Amino acid sequence: MRLSEGQRKSLPLENFLYLYTVFNIIARRTLLEYCRKYPEANTALQEWYYELLVSEFRNFNELKKVYGNASLVGDDRVIFNIMGNKFRLVVRMVFDYKAIQIKWFGTHAEYDQTDVLAVTFKKKKR
Repeated sequence: MRLSEGQRKSLPLENFLYLYTVFNIIARRTLLEYCRKYPEANTALQEWYYELLVSEFRNFNELKKVYGNASLVGDDRVIFNIMGNKFRLVVRMVFDYKAIQIKWFGTHAEYDQTDVLAVTFKKKKR
């Protein structure tokens, strides 16, 4: 389910997310880290997050009807094009458990150099 810009702006976000969250996206902190690393993709990543958070996809075929450019690459990993084809987002989606795990985000050029079946988010050491 994609929300129009007007719908997103008029939502009481805290109440909406509490009542209607369908997918569990692990972890929002990871997404925010990518937003800091790629500030020009911040808005697009946040929109993707909120759209998927409330989506009701039961399988990849239903997801593909809404996100026509999404690709399934194995190990339940799905590739999303962000900002057209400028960035790629790799997630692991387990539809039966309504779980999405963010694995990797980067430019299309970086994606071409990445093994998407092996990649995982690496936390910064403090």
